[in-house]
Amino acid sequence: MDQAQIEVQVLASLSQITAAEWDACACPEVADGGPPMDPFSTYRFLKALEDSGSVGRGTGWQPQYLTAYLDGMLIACAPMYVKSHSQGEYIFDHSWAHAYERAGGQYYPKLQIAVPFTPATGRRFLVRPGYDGIGQQALVQGAVQLAADNQISSLHVTFCTGDEAEMGAQMGLMPRASQQFHWQNHDYPDFDGFLASLSSRKRKNIRKERAQANAFGGTIHEFTGDALRPEHWEAFWVFYQDTGARKWGSPYLSRAFFDEVQAHMRDDVVLILAEREGRWVAGALNFVGRETLFGRYWGCREHHPCLHFELCYYRAIDIAIRRGLKRVEAGAQGEHKLARGYLPTQTHSLHWVGDPGFADAVARFLEAERDAVAEEIEVLTDYGPFRKLQVEEQE
Repeated sequence: MDQAQIEVQVLASLSQITAAEWDACACPEVADGGPPMDPFSTYRFLKALEDSGSVGRGTGWQPQYLTAYLDGMLIACAPMYVKSHSQGEYIFDHSWAHAYERAGGQYYPKLQIAVPFTPATGRRFLVRPGYDGIGQQALVQGAVQLAADNQISSLHVTFCTGDEAEMGAQMGLMPRASQQFHWQNHDYPDFDGFLASLSSRKRKNIRKERAQANAFGGTIHEFTGDALRPEHWEAFWVFYQDTGARKWGSPYLSRAFFDEVQAHMRDDVVLILAEREGRWVAGALNFVGRETLFGRYWGCREHHPCLHFELCYYRAIDIAIRRGLKRVEAGAQGEHKLARGYLPTQTHSLHWVGDPGFADAVARFLEAERDAVAEEIEVLTDYGPFRKLQVEEQE
């Protein structure tokens, strides 16, 4: 197929395209009636960010959706943004920006292919089935050309899949490795089945933490679909604001975003709320994919021992087992997740830097960083809570 037939365009708003067109590339798997692999690259999620003002003017995330057409049909697209800062990305390049600007360069604006504020692995080069090769090539070449033509310092593709990282590296982008803590479901029949796979000490500790958490003096509820009500989001907004203020200075998402989720995505979420003496005191928000439960946000207005662990980690495992999901991704950072059954897992990103000298320095840094990440994953995995075969044999 002739690459010259493909037309690459940049759209300033998803309103310029239909949901059916975008989702034919973003989540073609839903044709079987099931959910998407992840909800974050769907039209409804990205449009919720845009319509709620969470991205756009004044946010530092200016949409520039990348699209590729063949004979008038959309064959590939990517959620791309012009960034004026490096916040809300979770793959940190602040040191690159400082070094580049100390050398007299202008690092911002930069281009970012990502789902804003969402450190969850998923496809970033969204291609209609049957057009994989030419679609991915058109998006990568189009993004790099756009950056070069506009003298933009760099292009970043964050939390892409391993296959995309390999493809991007073959096309000249620089791969970067990082790590998160994910829980894997080894066909556990229930939570006790999971506990049985742990060492005796870790098993006892988790049971103790769950008992402490559930003795907080109230009730823990799970809401999804039509069971979700506006008052649940009003309570969760209070929790989210508190967490956002402490972590980032101000929340990334607007209040209107949660109204958009209620209107268009309530089947994609499980909201866990703790109620005590008639008031909501803590909550955790999860998004549901075809194989993965994605833990996203937590907050509280009262502190109770281990309630955070219960709502964010143990209840997430419960939900994943009940729904037959393969894993739980519990978000960025947090070595405390290790003792609770979440093991280190490599995540991927891709980078392009226009200045040849700076690109060479970044490439050397990334090579050393990949080695360090691989070593850290190996060491942390060895410290995991799961039973060792030799220990079982001795017992």
